Amino acid sequence: MNVSWYPGHMTKAKRMMAEDIKIIDLVIELLDARIPVSSRNPDIDELAKGKSRLVILNKSDLADPASNEQWVRYFSEKGLVTVLIDSKNRKGFSAISRSIDEACKAKLERDKKRGIIGRPVRAMVVGIPNVGKSTFINSLCKRASTKTGNKPGVTKGKQWIKLNKSVELLDTPGILWPKFENETIGQNLAFIGSINDEILDEVELSLNLIDVIRKLLPGALTKRFGTGEEGSSHDILGDIAVKRGSIKAGGEADYDKAARMVLTDFRAGLLGNITLEIP
Repeated sequence: MNVSWYPGHMTKAKRMMAEDIKIIDLVIELLDARIPVSSRNPDIDELAKGKSRLVILNKSDLADPASNEQWVRYFSEKGLVTVLIDSKNRKGFSAISRSIDEACKAKLERDKKRGIIGRPVRAMVVGIPNVGKSTFINSLCKRASTKTGNKPGVTKGKQWIKLNKSVELLDTPGILWPKFENETIGQNLAFIGSINDEILDEVELSLNLIDVIRKLLPGALTKRFGTGEEGSSHDILGDIAVKRGSIKAGGEADYDKAARMVLTDFRAGLLGNITLEIP
């Protein structure tokens, strides 16, 4: 399934970020713990060159716990300070302040040698659409500082938020990149809701997701929907429609409704803790 989505506002946002990076000390990159590779915008490495880095694996509650630990080790071995969090429930947040200090250790030491005391760390929060940046910032600040939503593209412009005397955050719009390296990356991004659903064939996407889920977590579809997992993904989707009463006039299974059900339940973690990529 070939997926691509790069609306004009993302080009504008990237230009804006390239300008703002000049005054930034730290880049906080939010990734989706279920797809840490696919949710990494390769443009960020170029944008953040020479800056301190902190990797946040968000939505870790939706991912496989063992895989979460593997990813923390993977990024840590690459020299990146890495934290696992669940923004909605504020899990893992106690480690963030310490991790910011760790990531900015060299910068803070330079300031001290120059006699610069008390200047706050300016951090840019970056990530793809729907990775949970606004929820992360609101949870970090313990107040509704930014707009949130479950659709990609809610944050349109930049917002500065004072976290405390030591850290100022710059929220940025979620951006993708013009061309994905392969179809799997685009498909993974579509699975988690980072691509606008309106441009997708949701039935085809859900059929692919069914194949992935029954391979990675056998029994998950049966547990959630009461269906079998043998046969084609099309047969399983039809069975889900019947089990959930999604029937069109004339008794035909409503594949569109069933597809949305599968995608929505996966994104909400109702099919189990599933990590789509491992190091």
